[in-house]
Amino acid sequence: MRRIMTVLTLMALAACGTTDGGSDTTGASATGVMEVTTTTGELPTESAFPVMVDAANGEVVVERRPQRIVSLAPTATEILFAIGAGDQVIAVDEFSNFPEEAPTTDLSGYEPNVEAVAALDPDLVVVSDDFNDIVSALASIEIPVIHHPAAATLEDSYTQIEQLGASTGNIDGAASLVFSMRSEIDRLVTSMPELDETLSYYHELDGSLFTATSETFIGEIYSLVGLENIADDAEGAETLYPQLSAEHIIDADPDLIFLADTKCCGESPETVAVRPGWGELTAVTEGSVVPLDDDIASRWGPRVVDLLETVVAAVHRIESGSS
Repeated sequence: MRRIMTVLTLMALAACGTTDGGSDTTGASATGVMEVTTTTGELPTESAFPVMVDAANGEVVVERRPQRIVSLAPTATEILFAIGAGDQVIAVDEFSNFPEEAPTTDLSGYEPNVEAVAALDPDLVVVSDDFNDIVSALASIEIPVIHHPAAATLEDSYTQIEQLGASTGNIDGAASLVFSMRSEIDRLVTSMPELDETLSYYHELDGSLFTATSETFIGEIYSLVGLENIADDAEGAETLYPQLSAEHIIDADPDLIFLADTKCCGESPETVAVRPGWGELTAVTEGSVVPLDDDIASRWGPRVVDLLETVVAAVHRIESGSS
């Protein structure tokens, strides 16, 4: 049930990124507060506090460099540690399992308890969901909270990284991370082999056959390397995260199947092969059913590069005939 809840949360949130990522509104406001809203333009220096970020919950002002950060979002946790803010993080939610040194607690991002969070005396809280009206509840007791929902595009991800860099005083770390991600993604895309024909794929979110269309963050990753999504012409594709029928998948006969449900649901190339009617699928017979790490495949932070690397490697195996 928790897995289904996660899928439905992504369905609800992934279509609405944090910003449009197109205009440059970074700079000092008339009040002297440094504003950070996009991935373009000059970023403030490390000491430029107070900082204002334009998050999903509006304009959030961080008065001084925070020393007691609470993250209720696994992706935010990964970003905070990747930009160098790890030593400022005092507690993270129960599903923030990366990196290993993250101070995991029993705090919940799905059922957040404002009293439990406030008891930690945080000077900044980061969330990806506004369950239990946690955002307004924290704001009412004057605890700054940044709401960064699931990214709809890579640009949204870069924006969130830079906003967290600015709001935690880790501008250089954020800029370095974004540069590294962009560079690695460019390198991986450039490394793609010339294909005689477009390859199709199915990305599985769980065993009940929920998937993601090309209009999602996940779909963008596959689109970068020119793969064709069998979900795009499926019934219900307008929801972005449709539930496919087994018949649709069998008829589409994808060249590649990516399993983002190996941890949650125990799916594997072996379990896929014994599903009724799946044994003769091209991806199964050619050994192109690719197990993914559920966490990496569902988070829009630094490890999206790892996901793309796995996808590119799978295409290379097909092209070389070594699947």
